[in-house]
Amino acid sequence: MSKQQSMGKCLLCGEKTDRTSMTRHLGACRQLVASAQLPASEAKTFAPSFHLAIEGRDAKAYWMHVAVPVNAPLIKLDHFLRREWLECCGHMSAFEIDGQRYASAPMDGETSMRAQLSQVLEVGMKFFYEYDYGSTTALALKVVALRERSLPKGGVQLMARNEAPRIICHRCGIHPATQICTECASNGEGWLCEGCAIAHDCGDEMCLPVVNSPRVGVCGYSG
Repeated sequence: MSKQQSMGKCLLCGEKTDRTSMTRHLGACRQLVASAQLPASEAKTFAPSFHLAIEGRDAKAYWMHVAVPVNAPLIKLDHFLRREWLECCGHMSAFEIDGQRYASAPMDGETSMRAQLSQVLEVGMKFFYEYDYGSTTALALKVVALRERSLPKGGVQLMARNEAPRIICHRCGIHPATQICTECASNGEGWLCEGCAIAHDCGDEMCLPVVNSPRVGVCGYSG
């Protein structure tokens, strides 16, 4: 994939900005500021949350910002990441936080994902996540801020995410890629438009749809 400026949209107010500016925007977003200024009677329906910035560890064009209740277990964040970006075949997953692994199916030296976020995270901390230990999709996460009243109780809120990168078919060099060959994806030459996918040497049966996820073209992921 060629490098390009990664743009995204705030899902709270609709403003569009680039990847590096979105954290700053969310710190001042009028919708979040309004929720923080609710009267006490209404604020009781909102819960403290961590603002997390998440991106592909090796595919930084894919990113999102979420708010997660501080008292939620790690497995709640795991389920969210699977649903939004990753789930294809029920693979195992794990967080790595401050040298400790918290796994969906713990093995020797690992801990379960029952730990609450507030027990293992603090503002400014960076940590990592892996989905599928074979064809791994790795994510990098950072705790950007603690928000006292930003989140309706019980949910994980997607606040912003990248717009799908526009990738041109590597074969014709004209049309946007809509398919990716799983055999050729590793060398960056598997991005194909509909017509070129049919004529591709590996056969269109080897192709997966191009989706807005760092797991694009991996295993059986189709979004």
